[in-house]
Amino acid sequence: MRRVKEIVSTTELLRAWAGHLAAWRIPERILSGVDESPWVLPDEVFARRARHYLSAPGGPSYDRAMEALGQGGSVLDVGAGGGAACLPLASRTTALTVVDSHQSLLDDLVRRAAPLGLAPVAVCGTWPEAAAKVPEADVVLCHHVIYNAADLEPFVAALTRHARRRVIAELTVRHPLTELNPYWKRFHGLERPEGPTAAHVIEILEALGLEVKAEQWTRPAMAEYDSFATLVDVARRRLCLPLDRRDDVAEALRDAGVSEERPPDLGSSGRDLVTLWWPGEA
Repeated sequence: MRRVKEIVSTTELLRAWAGHLAAWRIPERILSGVDESPWVLPDEVFARRARHYLSAPGGPSYDRAMEALGQGGSVLDVGAGGGAACLPLASRTTALTVVDSHQSLLDDLVRRAAPLGLAPVAVCGTWPEAAAKVPEADVVLCHHVIYNAADLEPFVAALTRHARRRVIAELTVRHPLTELNPYWKRFHGLERPEGPTAAHVIEILEALGLEVKAEQWTRPAMAEYDSFATLVDVARRRLCLPLDRRDDVAEALRDAGVSEERPPDLGSSGRDLVTLWWPGEA
């Protein structure tokens, strides 16, 4: 009887998670009013972040990965972006596989890896669909991707099956798009969701039987765009606003105290983070 209760509980958690993510859909009345996609993937942010972490590696996610690699081991990076998670581990990486849905980011990562003595195997695709195309690894990384996974159970299962030693996932404390909520209210009068959160992820991982550990931390502020104007344009597109609203968006960002000297990427990774790690099963 207890086993049935546990199954129902896990199913309910997973259903709630999918519902939280579905609530982020932009209403069609707003989406149909613009020609540009609001789901902006700013390559510049990934490149700058990778360069930053290569020059100054650190933080709990890095520490847990170096700890698991020990004297050396292979790495699989799911949602690798520009390589901010995996490339700082180069000194202990014996083989590297990177997965991302954007070929331009993978090409940039491969170029950035060459001077580090790495020749990554790059697989363009989504997870877990791409899982069958990549080998197991000693350490599996997954940074800032989990909030994109509506069907979380197979996503996590594929990560765990591919790791011989450890899976390390990094995510924001809250869904990163919550950073834009005040602007949606200001420009569209729209109330946006407040979840899900990292606490929901931990609850689901534990319900799936994983021995997950967690550490919350704050990433130091850094410039993620080379200009405030670039941040304004990305925020405008994310908010489904036309080009002639640039000045209005800039004013809103200034009103909110957003730094013009070190413009952050609102709605991407955020600064309040959680590192999760659990044993692999490969």
